[in-house]
Amino acid sequence: MHKIARPLTWLAAVSALAMSPVAATAGPALLFDAKDGRILYAEDQDHVWHPASLTKIMTAYMTFEAIKAGKLTMQTRIAASEVSTQQAPSKVGLPVGATMTVELALQALIVKSANDVAVMLAEAIAGDVETFAKQMTATAKRLGMSQSNFVNPHGLPAPEQVTTARDLGLLSIAVLRDFPEHSALWTQADMRIGRRRLRSHNGLLRTYDGADGLKTGFICDSGYNVVATASRDGRRVVAVVLGESSGAARNIRAAGLLEHGFQTASWREAVQQNYTVKSLPVATDAKATPTVVRQELANRDCGGRGRRKPANVAAKVKQQRTELAKKSVTQSATKAEPAATAAPAATAPAHASKPAPAKTN
Repeated sequence: MHKIARPLTWLAAVSALAMSPVAATAGPALLFDAKDGRILYAEDQDHVWHPASLTKIMTAYMTFEAIKAGKLTMQTRIAASEVSTQQAPSKVGLPVGATMTVELALQALIVKSANDVAVMLAEAIAGDVETFAKQMTATAKRLGMSQSNFVNPHGLPAPEQVTTARDLGLLSIAVLRDFPEHSALWTQADMRIGRRRLRSHNGLLRTYDGADGLKTGFICDSGYNVVATASRDGRRVVAVVLGESSGAARNIRAAGLLEHGFQTASWREAVQQNYTVKSLPVATDAKATPTVVRQELANRDCGGRGRRKPANVAAKVKQQRTELAKKSVTQSATKAEPAATAAPAATAPAHASKPAPAKTN
């Protein structure tokens, strides 16, 4: 376990990320209170999307269940198989027959987003990937994730691997509620395997005040996804952001939503807007097939348009805050359902590294 560096303020974090902005894709988003699931913001929450490495939240959940059931312990050693070694990056890269403890495997799964380790855990729990994937889908249905389907434990590209922002919200509530004893795993900004130091793809852990989990994900078709949690003054909020154009855009949009949550939660309680992730009415216009966003990405490996000229980040942040304020005033006056129009999906910098198309993170 490594101590997380003191977070920067949100504005400082955005400024630090600023390199070369690309217009945000404004994919689905969801913001809610972690304690009771009360909705603080919702946008296209029922649109079907590819989860990418957010899949690994489910893989971790099922590993926690296996530990609770006595099938595994944190010190059980699991082996790398030929199937696991064939997975695309991100990966740890163990050779066939090499072993690691479940505890280290969970850290590699969450921090490194290791695809080979996801397969190792799946095989240890269910015998093979196919059986494990069926169990993942069955678990999803049990948790109320009605639009989710899994065919692998890592999130590498597969047309049938789908979810929604709402379903990811339900999964996040479940993993935080059911397994608080493993909560420290989600907060790790880095880890070590032997002499190697591996850093989390979740930049919010290093840049956002109060950030304390959960997981990022990326493939070309899905764009840059994150489920992010943060805690302040006894309140914990969760933001789900899907389909952003870069890792930096993902961080900025998630940070903006989290900030919105901390600033508006009290007046939402006052006007009794009590829809939860589970009870929010299903959107009648929800898309039943995943949107492919690869052309919108700041990633040339995905066929996107790559980096653009720098812009005034401070102006972007000011604009984002203005939009938030307007939306909060409108919602407070009408006491309406959570907003269906876009949140302040800032035009965001493309400072993130460029993973190959097959990677997830």
